[in-house]
Amino acid sequence: MIKIIEGTIFIDDTERFLQKLKRISKEKSTVIQALDADKLAGEEHLKFAVEKAISSFKTGRNIANDLAKEIMLYAAGTRQINKAIRLGVHNGDNNIALVAIGEDIDLSEFNEITPKPVIQYNKSKNDTLMEIFNITEEETNSVGIDKIPELVLERVALVDVIK
Repeated sequence: MIKIIEGTIFIDDTERFLQKLKRISKEKSTVIQALDADKLAGEEHLKFAVEKAISSFKTGRNIANDLAKEIMLYAAGTRQINKAIRLGVHNGDNNIALVAIGEDIDLSEFNEITPKPVIQYNKSKNDTLMEIFNITEEETNSVGIDKIPELVLERVALVDVIK
């Protein structure tokens, strides 16, 4: 089962927040990953990355040693964790996408997240998405600026090809 929570949160200590994720993941036998929703090109982007990460573990083609990291790698469209962490949460105000995978998912301890639709793609994300996913102006001139979400999905799919 996959569950996604999206909304806003103020994180005063990123390390403490990430330790909470790890603790709850371990206690509940659930994989939990927190991503900066401002750097996602919509729910399809996130779900596709999660599916690819799960598939990579099932086929033994995973890059990371745990599924949470693998999700971040696919979401970022890269095989390099130092690039993937750009999609992580940070100190201060965050638009967050919390994705959990497990049998019995309980995310009630994350009540500090104010529910709000923040994952969906909108044009205000274009510059950020173009930078993170190395989308060139030539590409957007060829296919149209409104195709950025599809170009992001292409980058996620290419993670399997880049070896």
